[in-house]
Formats: sequence, structure tokens, C-alpha cells
Amino acid sequence: MARLGTTGRIVVALLMAAPIAFARQAVAVAADRALGEYLSSECVTCHQLTGRYEGIPPIIGWPEASFIEIMNEYRSKVRSNSVMQTVAGRLSNEEVAALAAYFGDLKSKN
Repeated sequence: MARLGTTGRIVVALLMAAPIAFARQAVAVAADRALGEYLSSECVTCHQLTGRYEGIPPIIGWPEASFIEIMNEYRSKVRSNSVMQTVAGRLSNEEVAALAAYFGDLKSKN
């Protein structure tokens, strides 16, 4: 078997580490969604999980980046809604990301 040079060893190391990195990322994403589901009880008091719009906009199926952006706008009071400003203001960045992951994965039941 031929000896590997420095570049070859780096490539082999990266190939061996890639599955571990992907597995860790998958576990982290699942944990984020689980945290989001746990935190969602306050949200679903007003926002329906069915996706129906009855005066309060549905938040299921939103792209994660949009969800995070909107929550940050409530935090910074760019968007005016005292309830949402209060709720968003209590959440950490990690919690907002977890909620975005959870609600982003849900599908409308309409």
C-alpha cells in the first residue's frame, strides 16, 4: 500500500470525520426541534397548529430564517404587537431558532 502524503492524510481524515459531523448535526437539529416543541405551548395558545387563519396568522411551515427575522423584529420593537414583543423578548436566540425549526417542519392540516 502506497504511503499517503500530507494531502492524502488530510483527505482521509476529513472523509472519516464527515459521518461523525453529520451525525452530530442531525442530533443537534433533532434536539432543537424537541426544544421548539417543548416551548411551543405558549405559541399555540394563539397560533393554531391547523394552519387556519382566524385573526391570528398561522406560523406553521414558515422558513426558519423568516421566523427568526420576524421574532427579532418583535424583540427590537420594529413590529408593533405588545404580546409578541413580550413573548419574543423573553426568548433566547437558541429558543427562537428551536421554535423556528419546530414550526418550520409542521404542515398545514387544512
